[in-house]
Amino acid sequence: MAKNKTEPQSLDDLAAEAEAMEAEGLDPTAEAVGAAAEGEDAIAALTAERDEYKDRFIRALAEAENVRKRADRDRREAENYGGSKLARDLLPVYDALARALDAVPEEKRAETGGLIEGVELTMRELLNVFKKHGIESLAPEVGEKFDPQHHQAMFEAPVPGTKAGEIIQVMARGFLLHDRLLRPAQVGVSSTPAN
Repeated sequence: MAKNKTEPQSLDDLAAEAEAMEAEGLDPTAEAVGAAAEGEDAIAALTAERDEYKDRFIRALAEAENVRKRADRDRREAENYGGSKLARDLLPVYDALARALDAVPEEKRAETGGLIEGVELTMRELLNVFKKHGIESLAPEVGEKFDPQHHQAMFEAPVPGTKAGEIIQVMARGFLLHDRLLRPAQVGVSSTPAN
């Protein structure tokens, strides 16, 4: 009969145990090999289980890091572009103020009293608010090359002295919100064929 495995055994005790096993007709070497094989199997199973948990832990950490990065990116985008609908809705206000200022000739401005000055101050304030929130104006020049990324062609017309694809008229400015297009500049484009 085997002693409690937690107690240390002397060589004499082990020899006596082996003799007792032989007397019972058991092979002490085969039993020791079987016990060792069971121990190795248990160790291999525990090692595999540990490796599986380690792999799951590393994957969970990576997923948590990805979620954090995605949330941070979403927060930055909401911060930068969350007001784009309001900004788009304010663009017609800018257009109306610009048309009001363009409608009054220079020689008539003195006669209008403070009205034109008030409209100009309102326009400046609106542009300051735009600048504060990252809204930039796109003001293409006549003669500039048409860029479909920033311009919207409202019409094409053959104009002598121009090349095809040149801007011949600017009807409305375009606007960017940070690096995103809020509204393309509305332009007329020359369709004069190249000579």
